Amino acid sequence: MPSLKDLAALTSRLDGLTTDLHSELTQGGIDFRKMVALSDDIGGIADRLASGFTTMADALEASLDDRADGGEAHEKQDEE
Repeated sequence: MPSLKDLAALTSRLDGLTTDLHSELTQGGIDFRKMVALSDDIGGIADRLASGFTTMADALEASLDDRADGGEAHEKQDEE
């Protein structure tokens, strides 16, 4: 599972790529191949970020579900 530090590094890379793409569009020679490559890289990093956050959310939800299930089982044992 990626750490928040890993995902922060990806957002830094994403920031740099979007800055490069913006510069190419506004100040560059409008190299469409370069813009395609930058866009592909941006999409790949965005997918990795989404996957990382999904993994973290799923792990957190599973942990909370385990605690909730454990609490219910403990309460049932106390009632018996």
